[in-house]
Amino acid sequence: MIRTSLFWVSVWILFLAGNALAAPKKPTIMLLPSDNWCNQRYFMTTYSNQGMEVRVPNYQQAFREDIELPQVISKIGELLTAMGYSLKDAEQTIKTLAIKTAEDNVTSSKTSGASLAESPLDVLKRRIKSDIVIQIGWNINKETKGHSVSFTLEAFDAYTNKRIATSTGTSKASKKIIPVLLEQTVKEHIEPFDRQLDDWYADQQKNGREILLTVRCWDNWENDLETEYDGEELTDCIQEWLDKHTINSVYNLSDGSESFLQFEQVRIPLFDEKGKAQDARDFATELRKYLQKSPFHITSKVMVRGLGEAIIVLGEK
Repeated sequence: MIRTSLFWVSVWILFLAGNALAAPKKPTIMLLPSDNWCNQRYFMTTYSNQGMEVRVPNYQQAFREDIELPQVISKIGELLTAMGYSLKDAEQTIKTLAIKTAEDNVTSSKTSGASLAESPLDVLKRRIKSDIVIQIGWNINKETKGHSVSFTLEAFDAYTNKRIATSTGTSKASKKIIPVLLEQTVKEHIEPFDRQLDDWYADQQKNGREILLTVRCWDNWENDLETEYDGEELTDCIQEWLDKHTINSVYNLSDGSESFLQFEQVRIPLFDEKGKAQDARDFATELRKYLQKSPFHITSKVMVRGLGEAIIVLGEK
């Protein structure tokens, strides 16, 4: 009888272990207040993006001055962590991250005078390297029995800024503090949101991350993208490299000339050969190293915007 009991205990342990191994891996996330929430509470700042003034959320000010925000982010973060997501701490990173001025962030191209500027959110995403940015916004409604809270939860691909999941809801009237009431309300609506994230991440694992890759030439370079190496134009050589290093050779050459190539919807592996998460800079750096070798011997410079966009400029550093 004892042996039979031990047998079934062993079977049950193996079953649980198998389920644990079979459980799908969850993506890493970063939680931030929504743009609308920041705007309503005047937590905004202005920076220059290629000569144009752009208003963006001032997360550092929001976390420092708003009493509810850190508690709300903590509560929602606990909920998502319990569901298996890996949470990157945006607040702590913001505290140590010095956001440079637009003049410091802009790198001018010698070819056209164009510049590549990173917004404060781009810099934050590149520093934290999460798969998904989740933005939470909420409004407090006065009720006869206390107050209710309406929320909007939106998830964005950190690499492309595409919206991948959304959830909204309103709580019942209550006298509970806002962070607790908001946590309970989000929990009631989280399952469809979770499924949307799972579907998106399953696609990423199967088909790769999506990035934007641009190839340009400095105007003082003696060659261009039509220069031939071993009988093939440089443009064709770059496309052959992309064929081998993208998932299922998926990318779209949306525009091109003798000095410019624009590749969109470039699908790259989530991880490199060492198991390290791969972003646009990593992928572009591999292409840069390839072009340094024979027969090309091309010196080039890699510039980035956030996690999902890289520019390689050929001819010099």
